[in-house]
Amino acid sequence: MKTLSYGDRAQFARNPLAKKIFLLMHEKKSNLALSADVTSCDTLLTLIKQCGSDICVLKTHVDILDDFTQEFSETLTTLAKQYQFFIFEDRKFADIGNTVKQQYQHGIYHIADWADMINAHSLPGPGIVSALSEIGLPRQKGLLLLAEMSSKNNFITTEYTQKTIQMAEQFPEFVIGFIAQRKLAFSPGWLYLTPGVQFSEKTDALGQQYITPEKALFQNETDIIIVGRGIIHSDDPAASAKQYREAGWRAYAKRL
Repeated sequence: MKTLSYGDRAQFARNPLAKKIFLLMHEKKSNLALSADVTSCDTLLTLIKQCGSDICVLKTHVDILDDFTQEFSETLTTLAKQYQFFIFEDRKFADIGNTVKQQYQHGIYHIADWADMINAHSLPGPGIVSALSEIGLPRQKGLLLLAEMSSKNNFITTEYTQKTIQMAEQFPEFVIGFIAQRKLAFSPGWLYLTPGVQFSEKTDALGQQYITPEKALFQNETDIIIVGRGIIHSDDPAASAKQYREAGWRAYAKRL
């Protein structure tokens, strides 16, 4: 069966944001997400200016920023438009529906105002997706469900992953795909984002297991590689981002 291009798959996405992501990847020729796990707003903004032209997604952990302000979030969205990428706040919501609604739209971060997409564990059941969709869907946001994780000895089982897919199928207008190590279902409208990607397969001291862009995108048929330390700890983040972008696109093209 012919593998569809990102551009072709856009027509199968039920969520407007998912369509935009597929089309941006196709036009920009990038399937690279930068995991900007830094603790300073200035450092994050510098990384964007170094790497923004090579990424399709910026993944943030806003709660580790020591100096977050609303002005920073406004600057972030301005740069996202300038460099053409989408913002993914890696919040990993995992509570009852009423609580996650408040976490999504209130507090000091107001995530719903600036993040294009968020993610959540499916452990609490479908109520978590329903609640988040009440806030995100009217704003044309999207949700990724954690179907697999890259950490060693995690407790996610095959049965749990399958139930996560079934949950996603109940909310096709809001769920845009999965955090996963491999393609999980036939539907071409889902996006698969793979964390823990570096040029060498290894494990860090805290159990993070890395796979290569080739393995993620070609062998495992996922869509977006999430690279953090391979770029942000590099002596030249801009050059490293370009190398990961090129490697990711080659692996995707090989799959086609």
